[in-house]
Amino acid sequence: MAGRSPKKEKNVVIWKFVITYVALMGLFLLLIGLEPVKKVLDINGIYTRMIVYLSALLLEPFRIVNSVQGSVISLKGLALDVRFGCNGLEAFLIYTVAVLSFPAGKWKKLVGIGGGFVLLQFFNVLRIAGLALSGIYLREYFHYIHIYAAQGMMIALALLFFLLWLNYATER
Repeated sequence: MAGRSPKKEKNVVIWKFVITYVALMGLFLLLIGLEPVKKVLDINGIYTRMIVYLSALLLEPFRIVNSVQGSVISLKGLALDVRFGCNGLEAFLIYTVAVLSFPAGKWKKLVGIGGGFVLLQFFNVLRIAGLALSGIYLREYFHYIHIYAAQGMMIALALLFFLLWLNYATER
């Protein structure tokens, strides 16, 4: 009995990754979006409040924060409402699901998810603080910075961190 060719085996691995990725992403998005689940555990709300708190804390030395309430950071002359897509959870999900979908050992996945979480949140808090500062000091450019630079930055970082993790995960 002949075995599969290396090319067919590679295709199977790729398809398994893609199908697992799509299924897990759908499941996680469903879990954070379903009202019955949100009533028990609002993951997006908790995550958002954490990011808003850390971002406001980083902005304190600039003396521009008036208050923080829920997902809103009130600044001098500006209010930032940090929602899903802006809070970094989406980028973290994209990264985490990719790590979970890739065939690697449990320890390497755990290291990847933990390290990715810390790195993505670090850069996300810097990004939100930067948006706040641009909204105060570069108001005429805020829209462009927010839409064209800041939004794609987290997705690009998630991809970059996944590629770096792949290098670690595939080391022998």
